[in-house]
Amino acid sequence: MRIANIDNRAALILGEAGAERAVDLATASRGRFGPSLAETYRVWEGVTAWAAAEDLTALADDGFAIDRTWLGAPSPEPRQVFAIGLNYHEHAAESGFDSPTTLPPVFTKYTSSFAGPDTEVILPNGGNVDWEVELVVVIGREAHRIDASDAWSHVAGLTVGQDISERLSQLRGPAAQFGLGKSFPGFSPQGPWLVTPDEFADPDDLELGCAIHGAEVQKSRTSDLIFPVSELIAALSHTVILYPGDVIFTGTPAGVGIGQKPPRYLQSGERLHSWIEGIGELNQVFLAEPQTK
Repeated sequence: MRIANIDNRAALILGEAGAERAVDLATASRGRFGPSLAETYRVWEGVTAWAAAEDLTALADDGFAIDRTWLGAPSPEPRQVFAIGLNYHEHAAESGFDSPTTLPPVFTKYTSSFAGPDTEVILPNGGNVDWEVELVVVIGREAHRIDASDAWSHVAGLTVGQDISERLSQLRGPAAQFGLGKSFPGFSPQGPWLVTPDEFADPDDLELGCAIHGAEVQKSRTSDLIFPVSELIAALSHTVILYPGDVIFTGTPAGVGIGQKPPRYLQSGERLHSWIEGIGELNQVFLAEPQTK
């Protein structure tokens, strides 16, 4: 099953890749579920049980063509956002760190930075803006002190994310400001929709990558995660309670701009294309911040 945020309403995505159609979830379920994404995740088990009993393909004829400008982040108002650092060996190395042997660094991205899959992003004046393609997990069932073997049963689905990062803000001062440096407006694009784990042959082994103007800068597989999805969720749940709709950015592979020699950052007019197999793609255009008089 695929769920999208269309103008802040939950929608089912039906049809083959490239020919998708959307059906409003509240309409399709006769008001039983939706219309908001937050409410949809709060009753996720009911939504999935209903979907399993329905002939969803029959709903496609009542659907509508998707304008991607309508799409927002699949979980736009999570109670909590977690972002994981140094979760690929080669990225840890290019960042100048040893690979973590216990839970890797955890920080947050603020929801004011959330955006849909196709956006324009303003570059902060004087900043060094970097890219970080990531698999993003949305929680579908409350999790507290669970085992890794049970973790996937608490996942609503997966989506594509970019952990866009302004490196000067992130690293300035006596202590790093990861949350602020990664939370400028538009710095957390996600989408195009949420895909449930059962849609994948192996949700732990998906290709992901990104390119700038067609030149590939990152490419890896989520099977290379040091701490896979199940271990991240279990470890987080032993400190905090994870709630339906919570968002987890699982970490980025090697190939970020700050790791290049010399470092390379995004410039005005550049286009960033990101993808994860079986989910979809993001497209960001970067623009200079308007000059004030």
